[in-house]
Amino acid sequence: MKLAAFPKCYMDELCVRRTMTVFDWIALAERELKPFGVTGLEFYPGFLERLEPDYLARVKDALQTAGFAMPMYCASPDFTHPDPAQRAEEIARYRRHIETAAYFGARTCRVLSGQRRPEVSEEQGVEWVVACIEALLPYATGRGIILAMENHFKDNYWTYPEFAQKMRLFCAIVERIESPWFGVNYDPSNTLLANEDPLELLERVKRRVVSMHASDRRPRPGITLGPEGVTDYAQLIHGEIGTGMNDFDAIFRILRGVGFDGWVSIEDGVNGIEELQRSARFLAARMNAPDSRD
Repeated sequence: MKLAAFPKCYMDELCVRRTMTVFDWIALAERELKPFGVTGLEFYPGFLERLEPDYLARVKDALQTAGFAMPMYCASPDFTHPDPAQRAEEIARYRRHIETAAYFGARTCRVLSGQRRPEVSEEQGVEWVVACIEALLPYATGRGIILAMENHFKDNYWTYPEFAQKMRLFCAIVERIESPWFGVNYDPSNTLLANEDPLELLERVKRRVVSMHASDRRPRPGITLGPEGVTDYAQLIHGEIGTGMNDFDAIFRILRGVGFDGWVSIEDGVNGIEELQRSARFLAARMNAPDSRD
């Protein structure tokens, strides 16, 4: 397995306030994360200021000079819009994401279901999501990109949470799509937010996993989870990997058991780069150590 990083702690600086550039992030990661075994930097479309060839070439050169791969382009398509014209626009936009992922040499491009709009039924939503992903598969195949569907909670800049947040909907979509160019980006913490068991989901999709977001969650100070589990997103906080509720030794045993050797991307660091460093050290010691224990 190979270790990458995603700058969860700098999302607004990179995408909204623009007080940090993607070049700043690459330089910071080279200095502070590469010594801890991080060899890939996952991108989100909002990190890029524009898509002109000269700008993308500069970003690619900065990545290569720093010695990083860009393994996954973390796109957030919204395929549950009731307007078919809007869904068609999402498909067109996602084709551009596939092109960008291929330009940077990515292996995967993340795909989501869409927003959980109250007016969209589960049955209709599943049909729309499957149809949109299947429409994109030939385009992705032609560019050597695997579409990796994540069990997600909510894109930072969406109004509603993920349509397929619950395991039954997520698996209903995944099981409908049979292609070597489609798989799962597994995130154990998002399963916790769905009030479900991360290991149960992993057992169901383990042979479809093509990448992983390593994130951990723990209750906020003063919060005690009752028998009903997580009832509000705010009850849990992103935490340093290995300090939360996820059993990463069990997760990696399951993944090794099916021969997974892809990218594991750290989704952490909400309290700064030092947390990312500790998370990287924790993961690097476990990813390729069979049957390790704390």
